[in-house]
Amino acid sequence: MKYFKNTVTVVLLFMMYGIFFSQVKPLDAELTNYQYPFEVHFLNFKSQNNDLKMAYMDVQPKNSNGKTIMLLHGKNFNGAYWERTAKDLSEKGFRVIIPDQIGFGKSSKPKNYQFSFSQLAVNTKSILDKLDIDKTIVLGHSMGGMVATRFTLLYPEKVEKLILENPIGLEDYKTFAAYQTIDQAYQFELKNTAESYKNYQLKFYYDNKWKPEYQPWLDLIAGWTLHPDYPKVAWDAALTSDMIYNQPVCYEFKNIKVPTLLIIGTRDRTAIGKDRAPKELQPKMGQYQLLGKKTHKEIRGSELVELDNVGHLPHIEVYDKFWNALYSFIK
Repeated sequence: MKYFKNTVTVVLLFMMYGIFFSQVKPLDAELTNYQYPFEVHFLNFKSQNNDLKMAYMDVQPKNSNGKTIMLLHGKNFNGAYWERTAKDLSEKGFRVIIPDQIGFGKSSKPKNYQFSFSQLAVNTKSILDKLDIDKTIVLGHSMGGMVATRFTLLYPEKVEKLILENPIGLEDYKTFAAYQTIDQAYQFELKNTAESYKNYQLKFYYDNKWKPEYQPWLDLIAGWTLHPDYPKVAWDAALTSDMIYNQPVCYEFKNIKVPTLLIIGTRDRTAIGKDRAPKELQPKMGQYQLLGKKTHKEIRGSELVELDNVGHLPHIEVYDKFWNALYSFIK
């Protein structure tokens, strides 16, 4: 009887597993069959001999306070996950610009492109130029924090304030992890599945505790793995992983002059290439409870809000705490 009960339990778990992953829908490279929370516009431009289109949302407030804020997404995400943040900012009178970087979301996935944070910053500025926006608050999460840092260093005159939410790049991953060629990174990306993405997010983002509100943002990247376009997405993912590894921004935090806020979930352990680092170094990587304080000291005059027992996505995991920190800084 005990064996029978155990067998039934295993069968039920596999059925639940199958139901969960059967709900993930295949998504093409530019998410044409996925509706974003706000109207999507496109900037068409030529870059590095490629004809590209860069998607962005432009959320207009009903009663403007005269300020604009730009929200920059992370590597495993796109602009859609800013939905709640953008709605609340808009209600407070902010105009909200939400780009999808080239290689991400609904934007182009070029095969031959020299990805750099400087190039992404230039592309992002082109959207502001198109919209005649002279000055903006910039909020970057995860990889978006590296883009936001480079944007601020290149165009300080355009940045009113800078907010970095659990940015990656607070340390130089090259000093820990061995180099991985782009071809190796591509083969690694091709192996991704809905299950592997969820396991990664559980481990590094959510302390192995899953909540329903995390599901939509997993489905977006998991859906790519089920579509014939996935090799295009995986190739750009490999190129951008190489960009993150080889283009640290941590040595230039001291050059940031604009008012800056760090929002740091201290449970976060995200670190690029951790699996390629020597075992004795792996525990030293992604220690956000230390990296936040270190970066706070390097950015002169910056403010630091630490969120205890919070992981990589404060604006998803503990939205109210994130919002209170953000709005107190920009209002």
